[in-house]
This record gives sequence, C-alpha cells and structure tokens, in this order.
Amino acid sequence: MAIFSQKKQLLVWIFSSCLLCLTSGKVSHEYDFGIKAVNLGGWLVTEGWIKPSLFDGIVNNDFLDGNPLQFKSVTNGKYLSAKSGGGTPLAADQTIVSDRELFRLWRINDTTFNFRVFNDRFVGIENAGKQTQVVAVSKTPAKFETFEIVRKPGDSSLVRIKAANGFFIQVNEENVVTADYAGYTSRWKKDDPSVFIVTINGTAHGEYQVTNGYGPEKAPKVMREHWNTFIVEDDFKFIADNGLNAVRIPVGWWIASDPTPPLPYVGGSLKALDNAFLWSQKYGLKVIIDLHAAPGSQNGYEHSSSRDGSLEWGKTDETLQKSVAVIDFLTARYVKNPSFYAIELINEPRAPMVSLETLIKYYKAGYKAVRKHSSKVYVMLSNRLGATDPTELVPLARGLKGSVIDYHSYVLFSADFKNMTVPQILDFIRTNRSAELNLINKANGPLTFVGEWTAEWEYKGGTKKDYMRFVKTQLKVYKQATMGWAYWTLKNVNNHWSLEWMIKNGYIKL
Repeated sequence: MAIFSQKKQLLVWIFSSCLLCLTSGKVSHEYDFGIKAVNLGGWLVTEGWIKPSLFDGIVNNDFLDGNPLQFKSVTNGKYLSAKSGGGTPLAADQTIVSDRELFRLWRINDTTFNFRVFNDRFVGIENAGKQTQVVAVSKTPAKFETFEIVRKPGDSSLVRIKAANGFFIQVNEENVVTADYAGYTSRWKKDDPSVFIVTINGTAHGEYQVTNGYGPEKAPKVMREHWNTFIVEDDFKFIADNGLNAVRIPVGWWIASDPTPPLPYVGGSLKALDNAFLWSQKYGLKVIIDLHAAPGSQNGYEHSSSRDGSLEWGKTDETLQKSVAVIDFLTARYVKNPSFYAIELINEPRAPMVSLETLIKYYKAGYKAVRKHSSKVYVMLSNRLGATDPTELVPLARGLKGSVIDYHSYVLFSADFKNMTVPQILDFIRTNRSAELNLINKANGPLTFVGEWTAEWEYKGGTKKDYMRFVKTQLKVYKQATMGWAYWTLKNVNNHWSLEWMIKNGYIKL
C-alpha cells in the first residue's frame, strides 16, 4: 500500500507539473535547465580585434572599408574639408579636424577607392568653367566618384590622389581643390600642391572589411581556412568538459544566401554552422543562434558588418523583411536538431537610431517566423544599446510565449569605470547591475538572459586574485537571470576576453 501511495503521489506531481507548463505562458522543453554558455565570437562573423592576424595578408590593410582618412596639404598645412558635411565643393582651409574633415573609404581594390563624407555624400569631380572641381554631392558612387591613392615609396604617410579624369588633385592658392594637376610626380616636395599627409583616424575590422579587403579571388580561401581552424570539434568537447552546457553562435545575414552570398561575402559559413550543430549534439550542448549582423547594420559597428560605420537597418521595410527571411531560413533548417534551443532575432540594435517602434515591429514579425516552424524554440529579444530603460521590451515580451530578453552586461566602455577601485567595481556589479536585472525579472514576465559578459574591465593592474573576485561577483549576480548567461567569448588574443584561456589558467572554474 505504501508503494502504491508513493506511485500515486508521483503521478499527481507529474500531472501538476505538466499542467503548470501548459498554463505558465512559457515554452515547454524536454530539457529545461539554466544555461551556462560561451559565445563563439569572431568565428562566423569577423571581429578583427579577436583575431588580428586574419587581416595580415591584405595589401594596404590600413586602407579598409570605413577607415576615416584626413588629408593635410603640404603646401598650406591645412586639411581637406567637405563644407557643410557635403553638398558643396571641397576646400583645403581647416586647421582642426572635425567630422567634416574625415573621408570614409569604400574600397574598390588595393589602391582605388570612393570617399564618403559626413552627410553620406560621395566625393567626385565636375567641370566648373575652366576648372575641374572636387565636390561632395553624389548620393551614390560611380565613375567620377572613384579615386586612386598613390603612396610615396618608403613613406606611406605621403600620398597623391588621382581622379577619374587622369589628373591629380591639387590645392590652389585660394585653397580651392581641383583635379587638374599634371606636374612632375616622381618628386615629393613640400611645395608640391598635389601632395598630402594622410592620417588614419580610426579603423574597422569586420566581415565586410576582411572579405572586401582580400577581394573575390583570395577571400574564399582565407575565410574557409579561418572557419575550419578557429573553432573545431575539440572546442565543443572542451566546452562540455568544463561545466558549460550551451554555445551562442553569432551569424551574419548573408549566411542564408550560402553558398553564393552577395559580394563581398564568401560562401561556407553555413557549412560551419552545420558542423557546430553536429558537434553540439555529440557533446550534449544546446545552441543559441544569434543574428549578430543584420542587413545594413543595426548599430554601425564592425561586429554588425557595417561597411563604413553607417546604420541602415530599420530605415526601410526591406531591411526588416530580409532579416525575417534569415530567421525563417535558420529556424526551418535546424528545427529538427535536438540541440537547437533558442534564436536571437537581432543583436544589440542601437538607440535612438533604431526606434523602439521599429524594433517592436520587427520582433513581432521575427517571432511569427519562428513560431511557424516551432512552438518550442525560445525567441530572444536583445535590448537596445543606449536605451535608458532596461525594461522597455517587457510589455512586448509578456505577450510572446517563450520569449527571452537578452541583457548584456559589460564593466567597460564608460569613463565612469576608469577611476574606480576594485571594491568599487565589485560593489557596482552587486548593486547597479543586480538592480537592472531584477527590474526585468518582473513577476509573470519573460525569461531573462545575460547574453554577453566578460572578465575584462577598465581597471589597470589587477592581480589574478582581483580577476577571480571580479568573475565570482559577476556570476553571483548573473545567476538571477532566469534562463542563464553566456561569456564573451571562447577565443581571443586578449586573454581575459578568452574563456578558454581563463579556464586553462585557473581564473574561472565552472
């Protein structure tokens, strides 16, 4: 009788638990558990700071897409300037560099480029009487918006700029910039009006830069070798052996067009993602797919594959529709794989350039695309970068069963952290970050996930013990996330960003 009673109680408990799953408004999984994940950053979406050597073989690799250049005339000591940010002729009359004196590169080949200015106009040439003026008026680049940069042999800081008419740009006595210099160009004298001192005012090292930098002949070989060697099967075994149970894999929108994505992107990343699912299944890991780079870039950063720092995603319905199509494609492809746990509709859209209204519109459409194929896969909604309210997505997520709010937590990128001591930083995490996470963790709200955090900080000179305390404090706070967390990232040349290095060197034990 006692055994029968125990079985009866067990059946009642199982029935009650199942009933709770059905009525809780959350997606039911066969294996629900707290996620302890690591991001596979820098693999299928390039981030040059993670693996700088990937760019070593590019000719003129300081002249990549998006790099802002400034040109200083050697004759008058003043900078080329796009007046009013564009829409007018260029002049060489500025002594201080602002946004108007920066020219963002669009790379055509190793030496030939378009120049994009502040208001997104392109530099070109046009006839104005007897002169061929250099202007910044075109909204799209064509033949006359194309220039060749010629560097001085042995001194790459000195350049000439050759226009499409075959002449070099020069600065006239009135500081007017024209494309009509036909003088002697083998000498690089300080009185030569066609010579400029070039300074690179920032760099971009994303997927667009690496593939366009190598070009259509070299890029396929370089990228496929990277995909086949940077992350391999043994990494998945290492992850599983060290207390983790999931991977978050950033992907780019072009993966849905594999094997022939639009130029300059290269086919092959989809095969790598297929391998990731096979290895995850083999070692008992869950997979979170993350649309890290959306069409047109959702934040203007290299990790979203922006060509030149521009943010185009969300400005047209076409970019939203393309993104939904990627989500639909990926969900349909992996829905039958038992490791497929969640999909993140977009990573770190940037406020205020991406409005909350636009983001909600996209999230609803993306959620619908996922649910068309699966009622079980979790749908992650990334908070906006720069948004002042961490709970802004809660009302939307409450109405979407099985949705998760992704909250990223870095103790970096702010001047506030630079002057903090170790105890102050740890206290900030315990109070501020804990409070923000708890705001999202409202009763009957969506699940929460800390999709990115790391063991690097602004503090300089920390000991191993300091870093271990830093990690331990963060883990205590991120346990409050109702779904779990994911470390950024598995591999990185910067040690504290690399979970692999942190584990092997005893900084983290999971």
